[in-house]
Amino acid sequence: MHRDFKEPGRPRPDLVIGREELFTAAREQLARGGSVLVHGSAGIGKSTVLRALAAEYDTTARTVLRCSATESESHLPFLALTDLLGLVVDEVSDQLPAPQRTALESALTGRGESTLQRDGLALRLAVLSALRALAAKGPVLIVADDLQWLDPASVELLGFAARRLGEMPVRMLCAVRTSTDPQGHEQDRYLRASPPDTLALRVTPLSRAHVAELLENRGYTGLPRSTVRDIHRTSGGNPLFALELGRALADSPTPPRPGEPLPVPTSLRTLVLNRLDMLPAEARRTLLVASAGARPTLALLRAAGREDAEAETARAVELGLLAPERESPGVRFAHPLVSAALYAEATAQERRAAHAALSTAAVDPIERARHLALSTTGADPQVAARLGEAAAVARDRGAPSVAAELGLLAARHTPADAAPSSDERRLQAAEDALTAGENDLARDIAREVLGRATEPAERVRAWMVVIEAAGQSIAEVDAVYPQALADAGDDPRLLALVHYQLAWRALVIDGDFAAGRAEAACSAELAARAGDRRTELLALAHQAQVETLMGHPDAPATIKKALKEPQDPKLACHHNGAGATRFRWLMMSDQFGDARATATALLREVRRRGMVESEVHYVRFLAEIELRTGHCGRALDLAREGYGLARDSGIGEGASAMLTSLAEAAGGDVERAQALAREAAEHAEQDGDLMYLSRALGALGHAQLVAGDAAGTVRSLRRVRELEEGLGVTDPARGRWQADLAEALVRVGEIAEAQDVIDVTRQRAMRLGRESILAVLDRAEALVRAAQGDHDAAVRQLTSAQDRLARLGCGLEEARASYALARLRAMPQSLGVPARPGVAPVPGPAAYDEAARLFRRCRALPWLRQVEQVAAAPAPVPQPAIAPSALDALAGLAATERQVAELVMEGATNREIAGKLYISVKTVEATLTRVYRKLGIRSRVDIVRLAAGHRTN
Repeated sequence: MHRDFKEPGRPRPDLVIGREELFTAAREQLARGGSVLVHGSAGIGKSTVLRALAAEYDTTARTVLRCSATESESHLPFLALTDLLGLVVDEVSDQLPAPQRTALESALTGRGESTLQRDGLALRLAVLSALRALAAKGPVLIVADDLQWLDPASVELLGFAARRLGEMPVRMLCAVRTSTDPQGHEQDRYLRASPPDTLALRVTPLSRAHVAELLENRGYTGLPRSTVRDIHRTSGGNPLFALELGRALADSPTPPRPGEPLPVPTSLRTLVLNRLDMLPAEARRTLLVASAGARPTLALLRAAGREDAEAETARAVELGLLAPERESPGVRFAHPLVSAALYAEATAQERRAAHAALSTAAVDPIERARHLALSTTGADPQVAARLGEAAAVARDRGAPSVAAELGLLAARHTPADAAPSSDERRLQAAEDALTAGENDLARDIAREVLGRATEPAERVRAWMVVIEAAGQSIAEVDAVYPQALADAGDDPRLLALVHYQLAWRALVIDGDFAAGRAEAACSAELAARAGDRRTELLALAHQAQVETLMGHPDAPATIKKALKEPQDPKLACHHNGAGATRFRWLMMSDQFGDARATATALLREVRRRGMVESEVHYVRFLAEIELRTGHCGRALDLAREGYGLARDSGIGEGASAMLTSLAEAAGGDVERAQALAREAAEHAEQDGDLMYLSRALGALGHAQLVAGDAAGTVRSLRRVRELEEGLGVTDPARGRWQADLAEALVRVGEIAEAQDVIDVTRQRAMRLGRESILAVLDRAEALVRAAQGDHDAAVRQLTSAQDRLARLGCGLEEARASYALARLRAMPQSLGVPARPGVAPVPGPAAYDEAARLFRRCRALPWLRQVEQVAAAPAPVPQPAIAPSALDALAGLAATERQVAELVMEGATNREIAGKLYISVKTVEATLTRVYRKLGIRSRVDIVRLAAGHRTN
């Protein structure tokens, strides 16, 4: 009988967001038969985690016992014990000694006067005996939520039993509220109510990306990323607080303007400010000033007129409203929501008074200007000018997000006839928002300006923001281009801006590299005529990038032209600037040292300037360098960092997923590599981006090859070949997929197609001087030669390829060549190559020592696991040679069919054949069906008989 007393509404695991590491640790502990205690602050998601874990593991237990309590119930003795055992006591009571049975029934029913003082030992032993009796019939899972509210008597009894269960199959899954201090150890006292091996896991705040996912999951869609950022900051990553803030925003008729606080619902204000009434009025005013400041300190509060700030903040610390700061003069709220709720509670007049005090007390010019704006109502040219100056300072400091906020405040205070106009300030703020990665805010500002602007320059500038804000999804704004051209008229400066965006459109939407190159050249010429050096440099960099991908002979000259002085300092480090184009050229030319130095310098500069989108690109660039040079562990760390940054900012997610897929396939998890590549392909498909679709499918094909799915690799990379031919991409160094396709084609028996891929690619690589491409093509061609029976030539070609790749510094490709050489000598069938008649393979671990050493040096874990698995496989049992007449019978089969049939003749099972040939068991079965049909036989037994009937002596 399965006793599972479930709570109604079984939770869906997909609602548990951002808890992957916690779940992994909990699952490992529970799988070992251990117990888990999750702990964290109120609203952090402990109960959600507990329910999800219980839902996963309750089916593995015969008996599931549950209890939970509220604060108001914590004084009721034995209430939790009744929840746990009340419905199962009849099942075990007859197995308890009479004194224990009487004590337990009295405690559970409330009849009699059972207490721990009077029936202590009998009651403790009764609970222990009951759990042992249940465990004797099958595994028991105890699920206890809100341990802090369980009555002390039940906690004592549960702890007594838990410490004495020994090896009995009883697991505990508990949750308890603890403070927000990660250094605290409040959970330790609750561990005493758990088995000795219990694992304590803290439920930590969610990241910004996970808060965004949570809000989306709960229906709060379409929130600008700047708003999600504010929700994350205000909630401190607490899921309950984030959802309540999201609900308040959804209920609000108008969203808060820049500089205004988020609406804090009454439920949260009550939760976090319940002790505020214990402070005197002057102390509350002091805390309001602190909540209005960006980085409040005692000195700032005193300068703002709060003379008793030290005593007042000390009292707030005692009440838990402020966090103690022993080694810092700063004033920090116990939780960001306390500050937000306090500010939201204040009247508009009280807030303005706080900001007015801070506008003279603050030292930083940006803070002074911000507080001045928030203390002033209506248009004021002096305030607008101060804010414009502060925005420029923020921009120079590398704080474009702050610059955007200040710019919008400046626009709000700009009079109608002022210069610059309010819309000019708004457009500058929109461009700052783009730099900060807040594309949705930038788009909304531009759309607002377009609703009233009549000046062509302002309208074209706004259209450019709309297009830039679309990112890779420019197909969604395709209707913008004709309107922008119409607004540009015959002004060469405005036309240059539009044609630059048309160059990107030609690449991303139409997949037409020639048209993209022509549009970029047109933009550069128009910009030069208008004296717009910035747009000219952007257009030249784009033209050079397209020419590089096309393998156009003018590419080096265009790059030099784009790098000529004068340069725009900000554009020089932009991800679409000449520096980034030069990096791509260096990478494609195998100049890894110069490429690393270039990308490192660019990343340092964009981080200084706060250019988020460019930072996403350059972190990815550095990961690519490490990958190419065989530092797979470092590449994986950088790729994951870049992917996290892309997800947080919503910029370049598809491209980052693609690069992370390659890094995972090289140094991480192959299944995750395939999932990421598919995610990248989906992004590109949705965006209509043919350029990145080909890159994503290239990553997918590579991951499939590492996973042993040669047929999947062929499907993915054949499509890449078709896409790049259509796009006009002729430089094989762009995607570097060609050798993978050739190797996979050999494995599936398509030898002629493999050689065609090699021949076409080699011709292009020789013309462009792509040495590493030529070396990996030789590695692939060696497999073709081996499949054709020329083993000696194959070994020579592989040895040469390995040496050249080592000289070039391509560590992972060098290791792959060594591995192919070892497999060719030890297990040729695994490469799709038939064994040579009369020549014994060289089995055993020693054959793979060199490949293992090289993969270990690269930290190429998926490849290393392959080597270790193959090396550990038992040596094949020597078989008598198959007679020529038997080989003649197989001559009409395709290459893969012949390899499968020969392995069957050697006595291999379908699973062994799949492992040796790196194909699936289903593929083996399908191949055998074709073999039976072609040979006119019915089963694998007939294949064995065919071989046995033609053995030579």
